[in-house]
Amino acid sequence: MVALATQIKAADAAEATTSSSGEAFLQLSLTPDIALHSKDTAIRGVSLNIWGENPQHSLTLGFVNGSTGDSGGFSWGLVNYAENYTGVQWSFFNYCKGDFTGWQGAAVNYTQGSFVGLQSGYVNYAKNMNGLQWGLVNYTDNLNGVQIGFANIAMNNGWFDEFPNKLAKVFPFVNWSF
Repeated sequence: MVALATQIKAADAAEATTSSSGEAFLQLSLTPDIALHSKDTAIRGVSLNIWGENPQHSLTLGFVNGSTGDSGGFSWGLVNYAENYTGVQWSFFNYCKGDFTGWQGAAVNYTQGSFVGLQSGYVNYAKNMNGLQWGLVNYTDNLNGVQIGFANIAMNNGWFDEFPNKLAKVFPFVNWSF
């Protein structure tokens, strides 16, 4: 019992030290404004959320997981969103405002910037794709890689020069551009 109390006291002291420097190991969040730490605190450990939003390099589990700044790690929830992310996002819906490196796995994956890695889902979108899109519908403006799915659209592929005004010939199951 005394050993456990000592460990808890040491953990609290370590967390107080990291909190004052703008970092913490653990985040518990009901909303971004109702949480153990402010949404400006970088989480480097574990984040458990109903709805959380922090800069982080951590394991993030919750219903809605928001990552601000240049974040990374593993996020698993119903909805994941990020500014820039490196790592793995698994959910029903993944959104990245900037650049993503790693694996997005969801029903719908949407990356506004450059994507490097694997997108797997029913619908995948990346402005610039470097890697593999695997889903029912895959779309990118610039593909440097492979798309596997029912409908594969890469706007930099010559087949789509007149899209959407004219239906292009397309390989319905595989598309590539290097």
